[in-house]
Amino acid sequence: MIDFELPEQLVTAQDKMHALAEKRMRPIAREFDEREHEKPWDFINFMWGDTKREVAGQLKALDQTEEERAEAKKKSAAQVGGQAMLMGALLREEGAWGDAGISLCRPGGGLGGAAINAVGTPEQKRRFFKRFTEDPPKWGAMAITEANAGSDTAAITTTATRDGDSWVLNGEKIFVTSGKMAAQESDGWVVVWATIDRSAGRAGIKSFVVEKGTPGMTVTKVEHKLGIRASDTATIVFEDCRIPLDNILGAPEVQKGDTTKGFKGVMATFDATRPGVAASAIGIGRAALEFVREKLAENGIAVRYGISPYRMTAIEKDIHGMEANLKAARLLTWRACCLLDRRQRNSLEASMAKAKAGLAVTHICQKAVELMGPLGYSRDYLLEKWMRDCKINDIFEGTGQINMLIVARNVLGFGRDKLK
Repeated sequence: MIDFELPEQLVTAQDKMHALAEKRMRPIAREFDEREHEKPWDFINFMWGDTKREVAGQLKALDQTEEERAEAKKKSAAQVGGQAMLMGALLREEGAWGDAGISLCRPGGGLGGAAINAVGTPEQKRRFFKRFTEDPPKWGAMAITEANAGSDTAAITTTATRDGDSWVLNGEKIFVTSGKMAAQESDGWVVVWATIDRSAGRAGIKSFVVEKGTPGMTVTKVEHKLGIRASDTATIVFEDCRIPLDNILGAPEVQKGDTTKGFKGVMATFDATRPGVAASAIGIGRAALEFVREKLAENGIAVRYGISPYRMTAIEKDIHGMEANLKAARLLTWRACCLLDRRQRNSLEASMAKAKAGLAVTHICQKAVELMGPLGYSRDYLLEKWMRDCKINDIFEGTGQINMLIVARNVLGFGRDKLK
């Protein structure tokens, strides 16, 4: 029999995060939506303690022997049932239920940290993460997108040229999540994708860590956005930006036609982070659905179950459809996480989860506003905000269209040359 019940350890962690979201995030959601680009410092400082402890544990593991590492892994598996990635998704869902923008303000390595964890050397991990164990709060970021290279990362034009014992970066990156906090406001760093050989195509694209305060790295713009307004999204320009030679992630050698190192290694970080984005979408959709059910109940409208669809009211059919979409997205997300927890490839499942969740939450929030009419459109309630917040989950870390393309390639067994 298939059991979809969560282990007690995960339920406990989920409940704690829900309490945090309910008490520290939901009450200030409207305030920091209105005060765009201001930071919820009480929340940030509260979460910084958790970040420091997590990073300290990661650094300690780097210095363990193989036997000590195996023993620690067994202990961790016993604590969370061997489901660390699944627990992360549960926490992301609860955080987004509280507020998606504020959740993204949490200090830490972010997507840039995921890239360093994926392909960085032990020495690089120690060097770049050590600062995340010391006050005050700090951020990491990932700079990928360019004006002419959004979903098509092979079109990246930012360059990295070797000059003696340095790399020199030139180019502009847009829509960098937490870019201002990482590059300007804290002692953080930005992981930048750049090409060292344009003729090599994707094989020539590598990742570089640029630390805060590096001459030539400038934050030129902070976006005014539709949603997740508490989180900063920046444009960063690199102009003759010189970084140490060992700040490249992965091998500097380029083998044309071979993307198994460097670029593909960093792309693998998306297999770990896309389920988290899907979980965030689910949290927003759940918040909207709960709001609708609450308001219907207040007005004496019950949603019936176990009856023929032909006997359902239009509202009941809508609610059932919203619930089904939300649960389908959640199960896809949990599957993608469980595969990673088992150290199995999940490229197909991660893209399926993110594509489904992005579509589902957009439909759910739009339908929720529709069902609530003036209440859904009023700024007296958070529903209109959730509708604005939700769409980003269908855009960043690979648009819905790109993820559907990845799914098609995996299912059909086609490469980029056959299916674009």
